[in-house]
Parts: sequence; structure tokens; C-alpha cells
Amino acid sequence: MAKKKILVCDDDELLIELLTYRLEGKGYEVVVARDGAEAVSLAGQHLPDAIVLDMMMPVMDGQQVLRRLREAPETAHIPIVMLTARKQQNDIVDALELGASDYLVKPFIPEELMTRLARLFAATK
Repeated sequence: MAKKKILVCDDDELLIELLTYRLEGKGYEVVVARDGAEAVSLAGQHLPDAIVLDMMMPVMDGQQVLRRLREAPETAHIPIVMLTARKQQNDIVDALELGASDYLVKPFIPEELMTRLARLFAATK
């Protein structure tokens, strides 16, 4: 079976390293975007199986990225997990209403993210 591809969108290098290490350790292929515009571009190029998206990024924020990905037919179906320090009720509700599949607040438990991704993949079989 082919490896599942995860697009990680964040501008924090330490978090990118941690997520890449953990995801590759679980057998996933990882593609990294360091700003919102790159996230939209790479999502269209790679058509990942899931996206882990930060809310606060340069060029285009996570909400703008989420909106663009949900509007594009080729990326509208991709599960998107928001992974962000924003924990206000309106941030969470807005992201879910825009089409986020899940929402995790930083600091987070890496294994919880792995479990949530596995659950998303199981639900889309």
C-alpha cells in the first residue's frame, strides 16, 4: 500500500522538525509549507491525503488557506487538521464552519495528533 502523504503547514522550524520526525516514524510521507501561499500551492501540486495547518502564518493565514482549499474542487475533499495556538471559541468554530476536519490547540500531545490523523484516514476508507 502506498504511503499516505501529509502536508504540514507551519512557520515554526522546531515544530516542522518534530512533526516530520513523528509522521515519518508512523510511515507517512511529509511535504512542508512554511507560509500560507506555499501551502495552497503545494496542496494543489501534491494532493496530499491530509493537511496539518497552522492558523498564524506569513503571507496568508490559516483561515485564508482553509477557505481557498475548500473552494478548489481538487482540494475540497482533503481532511484538514488545524494545529494552532489560537484557542478562542470563535477561532475554533470559524475553522470548523469553514471546513476544518479537526482542531488541536498548541501545546499539543504529538501522539494525539497521530491518533486523530489515523481516525480521519479510517473514516475516509
